[in-house]
Amino acid sequence: MKVASGKVVAGQIVVEGSPLEEGSTVTVIAPDGDETFELDGDAEAALFLAIDEAERGEVIEGKQFLSDLASRK
Repeated sequence: MKVASGKVVAGQIVVEGSPLEEGSTVTVIAPDGDETFELDGDAEAALFLAIDEAERGEVIEGKQFLSDLASRK
């Protein structure tokens, strides 16, 4: 898995650094306006673990998540 930054140029995303392999599937998170965010090492590791879980199908339905969240109150 790679993390890459880029910019939209003429309606297309131009990735900085090494190009991604042709046909790569990507996820784009676009902040509103000039918003940016950075992750520390622990948060980045947690994000990658969560992505791995999702890719393995270790997920729950949204309704179940909301029900679990509501029951914590």
